[in-house]
Amino acid sequence: MTATPATAKAPPSPGTVPLRRTGAAWASNPWVDFAVRRLGGVLLSLVMLVVLTFLIVPLIPGDPARAVAGTDASAETVAKLRAQMGLDEPLGVQFLDFVGGLLHFDLGTSFRFNDSVSLLIAAKLPYTAQLAFAAIVLVLLLAVPLGMATGILTRGGRKRWLDMLFGNTAGFLASLPGYVTATLFILCFAILIPVFPAGGADTLSALVLPTVALALGPACAVARVVRQETATVLEQDFMRTARGRRLPPLRLYLRHALPNLLTSTLTLTGLILASLLGGAIIIETVFNYPGLGNEIIQAIIYRDYPVIQGIILVVGLIATLLNILVDVILGIIDPRTLGAKTHG
Repeated sequence: MTATPATAKAPPSPGTVPLRRTGAAWASNPWVDFAVRRLGGVLLSLVMLVVLTFLIVPLIPGDPARAVAGTDASAETVAKLRAQMGLDEPLGVQFLDFVGGLLHFDLGTSFRFNDSVSLLIAAKLPYTAQLAFAAIVLVLLLAVPLGMATGILTRGGRKRWLDMLFGNTAGFLASLPGYVTATLFILCFAILIPVFPAGGADTLSALVLPTVALALGPACAVARVVRQETATVLEQDFMRTARGRRLPPLRLYLRHALPNLLTSTLTLTGLILASLLGGAIIIETVFNYPGLGNEIIQAIIYRDYPVIQGIILVVGLIATLLNILVDVILGIIDPRTLGAKTHG
């Protein structure tokens, strides 16, 4: 006969299970930690954006009151205008007014138009958003197939001439400034061969040249990364196993190789989003496109501080939100990235 050990304990009833186990499981969720870290990063980015935007804009040479009143205006008129604009207040008071307006979602009043900056940006933002979105889609449609195809064709050192041709051409196009590419496009496809309009936004065809000019450089940069990542992925053991099973090429590369490329591709795409928004400002000016870029150039010329600050804040906020979106997509594709440092 076997004796029951004196130390044996009866299993706990369901009601005695510690409640904190549920809380610990909730707290250990990687998405919770991700959300907390990203929220902290966003708040810090917004604070820095607000402070730097306010401090940098007044450094633009010239007097906004003189620019609005005109060169023939008297000193008394300019002084009265400065008082109306609030420019005669100490810098600290101006900053508190600026932050107070932001807390009420008020970006101020344009010096030049005497109208709400929020309404002005709301009228121009759709044009810039349309251009930037079309450019991002074009970057992904060009870069992923081109880089992946080149990586497959040059696997294991084959077709070195193709590898060199792709690397040199993509490197050259990626290094071209956007305004140079835009000017060449206007010369070639609007003047010498008048296929597309040289500017404006009256028709859908007017969006073609600005979109390609904005997307070409980033697409070449991303394609080079995709080509390098493809070469690395193709040498992995799981790809050798898949090739040994003689899978059809489309299934081999699209099902087994492509998902492993998306993490690095989307990470780089998140990095270029901010540069695309900044590049859109220059491209819009070259093509006389009625977006935020054209508006901020005019605002700088006329020292329209509220408009400059408002556009910089809106573009910075959009870039921050897009980076969060990319991080969320990366987390869904590869949950291991949830614990990684942010790239935005």
